[in-house]
Amino acid sequence: MGIRVAVAGASGYAGGELLRLIAGHPELDLVTATAHSQAGAPVTAVHPQLTGLDLVFAATEPAALADADLVFLALPHGESAALAAALPESVRVVDLGADHRLRDAAAWSRYYGGEHAGAWVYGLPELPGQRARVAAATRVANTGCYAAAITLALAPLVAAGAVAPADVVVVAASGTSGAGRAAKAHLLGSEVMGDLSPYKVGAHQHVPEIKQATGATSLSLTPVLAPMPRGILATVTAVPAGDADPRAVLAAAYADSAFVHVLPEGTWPHTAATLGANSCHLQATVDVDSGRVIVVSAIDNLGKGAAGQAVQCANLMLGLPETTGLSTYGVTP
Repeated sequence: MGIRVAVAGASGYAGGELLRLIAGHPELDLVTATAHSQAGAPVTAVHPQLTGLDLVFAATEPAALADADLVFLALPHGESAALAAALPESVRVVDLGADHRLRDAAAWSRYYGGEHAGAWVYGLPELPGQRARVAAATRVANTGCYAAAITLALAPLVAAGAVAPADVVVVAASGTSGAGRAAKAHLLGSEVMGDLSPYKVGAHQHVPEIKQATGATSLSLTPVLAPMPRGILATVTAVPAGDADPRAVLAAAYADSAFVHVLPEGTWPHTAATLGANSCHLQATVDVDSGRVIVVSAIDNLGKGAAGQAVQCANLMLGLPETTGLSTYGVTP
């Protein structure tokens, strides 16, 4: 008998990816998967890629989750806090939602609204000292998808004084799965295919999270919806604060990282290379005209941006090697 885990909100895209990763994990036993409108339906009716997983969605209630050793919460923003509070303290929790990411209540109110539920340990193990904090925690707030891609590109440069913390500009394209599974007209195939469209321009909810995690003091993020199911490609630019080689700074920061890879000189990240993996691919240069530092980051938004990252954190919380059950290699074509 392995470590008993449950997934709340398992009918969504991130929830489905969690189920897939848990099913292939050598130490985890999936005992419960819950959903709202899909409660009572077989998991495979929603996730046909999991054919052979003999499980029925339960209703999302504390009683259905309380017997697990660890619970993943893959719920919409604002729904995790109440459910987590109703679980026994002995149950470890990884929240894939935003409810417990921000330390600043005013930032929560500005970008999300409603009551601030308080901050948990932030679930990005690659940040300095964070791996040990995650390992010691019983409650962990998983990163947002854009936040993972951008923070991994930017945080070491700010920490090393290689770039100024102000005037950071990011343009990032994401696949449609980042918007969730709910039916929305602007996400129909006929609307998305052959098109690129910006959204939440100047007011994306991941901005305060990225600033909190990186030390940036001013950050402009323009998200772009791309005609692909999954993946994020973020282009991060900042004003240099010295003459340090940004690529060398990133390479040193992630020299011992299993999942973050600074690519060889002249090789640039692309989303297909990270598909299905828990990896982040990075490359950096200095713009020959403006002098700005440019870092390009690629992740799978459902992998390192959501479910893969959550399993990485769970591994640390459970005393397992953080790479257990996770791949560093993408699936392409």
